[in-house]
Amino acid sequence: MAKSKAGSVPNRHIYSRISYLYQAATYLESHNTKQSPAHSSPTADDETGQLGGQELPPTAQASQTLSRRLLTDLRTTSLKSQIRLSRAMKHTICKFCDSLLVEGETSTSTVENTSKGGKKPWADVLVVKCNSCERAKRYPVGAPRQKRRPVRPTREQESDEKAPTLPKDDVDVVMEEG
Repeated sequence: MAKSKAGSVPNRHIYSRISYLYQAATYLESHNTKQSPAHSSPTADDETGQLGGQELPPTAQASQTLSRRLLTDLRTTSLKSQIRLSRAMKHTICKFCDSLLVEGETSTSTVENTSKGGKKPWADVLVVKCNSCERAKRYPVGAPRQKRRPVRPTREQESDEKAPTLPKDDVDVVMEEG
């Protein structure tokens, strides 16, 4: 096997393919929302091609279908090659119907706090609801993100860090008095 050059990215062609698929799906979805009729609550059925009681134009329906197909290809490519998608990219793709989540156009988002009376600000949860499949994705808002498992400290390391340490001078004084 040949050694990789310094500064090169392994599997660059896969990263560029994923990037292209995402950009193409985003372009088609933006093209689709410009063509769609008045901005009513978009709840689309795949079988009927209806949008809030109104039928989608054939070009808008085709671009929406093609956008979903590109996002399906993106997800399968990343899964097969074991490449992690960025959080920002994952947050804009519905994992149930593979449609692009555009705030106000294809999805709605709200902030929920189910703690007692909403008194705990760290319990805020962003709920993004897809308008085509009516499923919701939930993301914690105020909580700090947990480190990945290999980077996390073990319980023994945490207990060592929490144990109070006295300066050497104080330890000597305590030993002399006792």
